[in-house]
Amino acid sequence: MKTPNFPNNEEERLLAVSAYNIIDTASERDYDNLTELAATLCDMPISLITVLDKNRNFFKSHYGIALTETPRDVSFCGHTILEDDIFIVENVSKDNRFYDNPLALLHNIGFYAGVPLINASGYKLGTICIYDFKPRKLSPSQIKALKTLGQQVVNLFELKKKNDNLNALTSELQKRNDQLKSFASLVSHDLKSPLSNIISLTDLLKEENQNNLSDDSLQYLEYIEDSTIILKDYIDGILKYYSANELLTSAKEDIRLHIIAKDIKQILFSENEQLLFEDVEIKSVNKAALSQILINLVDNALKYNNKDKRIVEITYELQPTHHKFSVIDNGIGIASNQHEQIFEIFKTLNNDLSKSNTGIGLSTVKNLVEKLDGTITVNSELGKGSTFSFTVKK
Repeated sequence: MKTPNFPNNEEERLLAVSAYNIIDTASERDYDNLTELAATLCDMPISLITVLDKNRNFFKSHYGIALTETPRDVSFCGHTILEDDIFIVENVSKDNRFYDNPLALLHNIGFYAGVPLINASGYKLGTICIYDFKPRKLSPSQIKALKTLGQQVVNLFELKKKNDNLNALTSELQKRNDQLKSFASLVSHDLKSPLSNIISLTDLLKEENQNNLSDDSLQYLEYIEDSTIILKDYIDGILKYYSANELLTSAKEDIRLHIIAKDIKQILFSENEQLLFEDVEIKSVNKAALSQILINLVDNALKYNNKDKRIVEITYELQPTHHKFSVIDNGIGIASNQHEQIFEIFKTLNNDLSKSNTGIGLSTVKNLVEKLDGTITVNSELGKGSTFSFTVKK
């Protein structure tokens, strides 16, 4: 018996094998289908997909035999990975490399053929191979079929590697996102309370010293209060942005638009503001996410409006695959060259109407709409109001 040599690039080859995380994995139907097909096409009783580790030949799939691995030093596949093409032993008993091979004697092997599994970098990871109990030959079509199946095995290896990498990346992103949400919640809790105290104390200081402070001093207190409100709104906005995805887990339900509109009016509207809507039934919609989207859009519509009477209208249209909503206002409008920018997080527009423009609200809306398989657009002109239209999938 001749023990197979190691390839010249054995150290690098083993690193390549390790990168696929195949050794010691359970059987899978996709691989088993290929070994069964190889045995059928070549009329063989045994077929294997093997991966060669440092000291063993691991069987990712085995057809016609119960073994799951063999020592590498007595394996036929150890010889196969030294070749660049199919390796065939037509009569094992007459080949001085294998005639006294203990595995061949134990299992009465008379024929072997194996194709090296070569990845894109040229490393030979293992084999797809077939065995028979008697000497024989392969036809050209059987040789071609075995090579084709070998390429399919490599494709499965590559797909597994990509999926593993994607899963690892997804897991890492989820971990970082959880950490970021935890940080945002911690910052919100630890900073909002002192900020609220600053606002309250500033108001109290102004009231108690209204006649004792100069106009400049009162103005400075206004600056402190305004800056504190802006910072508090940033914190609220960031927390809302990173917790928005939790709304997506809510179950869909049938609702009436006036229910949401009533809640919005109670939260946002005062006497000189009017909310218009047509009461319609909306079937199969995520109420929690829809409410959050509409509240943000209506809040903006009121915030950026300098009219004596601020009017906001919510419209609804049933489309074949989506629900479509529009929020229409008579506010200050948005310049056409800024329509895309307003949906970018932390992107703000210069105006004198809002002291707490954080640039987070519309980004949160866009994030939610897209997660609901919808789109959002704006149609607006300076001085003539804005229409924000969005869809969510039914």
